[in-house]
Amino acid sequence: MKGLRQIEPYVAGSQPKQQQMIKLNTNENAYAPSPKVLKALSTFTGEDLRRYSSLDQADLKDALASQLGVSPRQLIIGNGSDDILSMAFLSFFNSNDPVLFPDLTYGFYKVWADLYQIPFKEIPLTEGFEIDSSDYRGRIGGIILTNPNAPTGIYKPLSEIEKILQTNPDIVVIVDEAYINFGGQSAIPLLETYSNLFITRTFSKDAALAGLRVGYGIGSPELIGVIDAVRNAINPYNVDAIAEKLATEAVKDWSYYEKTISKICATRDWFSHELINIGFDVLPSLTNFILVKPKKTSAAKLFSILEQEKIYVRYFPKVERIKDYLRISIGQEDEMKQVLSVIKEAEK
Repeated sequence: MKGLRQIEPYVAGSQPKQQQMIKLNTNENAYAPSPKVLKALSTFTGEDLRRYSSLDQADLKDALASQLGVSPRQLIIGNGSDDILSMAFLSFFNSNDPVLFPDLTYGFYKVWADLYQIPFKEIPLTEGFEIDSSDYRGRIGGIILTNPNAPTGIYKPLSEIEKILQTNPDIVVIVDEAYINFGGQSAIPLLETYSNLFITRTFSKDAALAGLRVGYGIGSPELIGVIDAVRNAINPYNVDAIAEKLATEAVKDWSYYEKTISKICATRDWFSHELINIGFDVLPSLTNFILVKPKKTSAAKLFSILEQEKIYVRYFPKVERIKDYLRISIGQEDEMKQVLSVIKEAEK
């Protein structure tokens, strides 16, 4: 039929709904949100829902600004970081030169580039699955990097991010920090020096609010002005009232999340060492997941064995470089002990 767009969509992790399953395939937080978030949810009335949500999310911006040490004028809130990233592609990448991003990274980047007809180039990671900052230079229209990267979990030191910013002062460099609170140093301190830096964050991972869909961007007032204009041209009410209120409560109770994040990181390190001890190749992760290559059993077979036990992990059979790997989100310690037991049995 004439005029229909054809595009290869992003394929998200499946959302199985079974009793007594262990779901480790979409990097969701292993623990419940703050009790204060749940308490705030109970306060909503019909009158609250009858009216439109706010246009500026001032309360959430003020809470985030206080937590992050930035100005509210440096923030934009969206319906998940995917919303922010999508608008960032529309706002910042409008030249004829290609946008650069790694060949192994968040799969939505390629989809947005295709959707918005933005030229792009995928830059291969090194043999050790690292980002080489020297690859990101030349005549280019923009750069986007996930740090720590997904699906590898590997963190790029802040000094290397700064090299990329210094080398490319005339284009926007987006740093997607969806997992930054699980390890590594945020690029936020670089905002004072580099007006071409734009950072995205989400409440889906560290704040255990994946079902809420709230994300935000941090940048210079100039960049925020551009992306805010695009947001208002698409959907000024893109953040609902419930999401705004609950995310604000999460920020205010961040000490709760520091404790749960610490538990997840400790479990991640323990589980990684256990897999290394039985011969697995485990990439060094500073996220709430690990990318692993089994020693004896193939990734395909181990994926199937785990699924039979109602343990769901992520397998990428169509991605050549990691078709022998599984990505395993980090659950609570007792869950990971069960997973380890199944893996050990499969490896005998």
